[in-house]
Amino acid sequence: MGSSSELQFLQTGEISLQGQFAWGSNHTFLVEVSTENGPLAAVYKPSIGEQPLWDFPENTLAQREVAAFLVSEALGWDLVPPTVLRKDGPEGGGSLQLYFDMEPTLNYFTIRKAEKQFLQPVVIFDTLINNADRKAGHVALLPDSRIQLIDHGLCFHAEYKLRTVIWDFAGRTIPVALVEDLKMLSPQLEDSGSLFSDLAEYLSTEEIRALRDRHSLLLQEARFPTPGAQINHPWPLV
Repeated sequence: MGSSSELQFLQTGEISLQGQFAWGSNHTFLVEVSTENGPLAAVYKPSIGEQPLWDFPENTLAQREVAAFLVSEALGWDLVPPTVLRKDGPEGGGSLQLYFDMEPTLNYFTIRKAEKQFLQPVVIFDTLINNADRKAGHVALLPDSRIQLIDHGLCFHAEYKLRTVIWDFAGRTIPVALVEDLKMLSPQLEDSGSLFSDLAEYLSTEEIRALRDRHSLLLQEARFPTPGAQINHPWPLV
């Protein structure tokens, strides 16, 4: 988990462009954020650089990136690097996420079978946020067995759109510890709950209530999701 000071620096530090990432259909920049301890590397995704999509409202992907971080924090799972929304970015408003060095040759497909157990929270998380684009390259298993996840712009749609490469646990019973974490989220998702209030800055009421419905269904069934009749994998896979 990023420190509170890192989150504060992301929210307030001066942003300077360092370069642009070549991959991805949307504009994504490497930036430095000024801090009292020297520059902090971050990934900046301006809303103006988002490609229009037929099924997601225009200029909302940056907000969804922040919403994913908030859900990860509420669960206590530390899956998403600290992420904020900045209205004063060099290319206008957009998301700003703490950068971590992600080895491009390491992804879901290179994770050893014995280590894939660490991905169980990822599957629950993606089901909750209704991730329509969990590619293999969006998953990093760190040397200390922690998981870090990136690219959450295509999440939180009110209609079911789960598309992921991770179906290893389909139909299995969710471990008790993960179910207990989900239970602790319940009061936060009520209309008067803290997470509902925080998410309301970034998502529509319909989208938050759909998240709550997915959460309730996970608790009711206590099983990992299974592929449905719709498209179940993102493209490209990596």
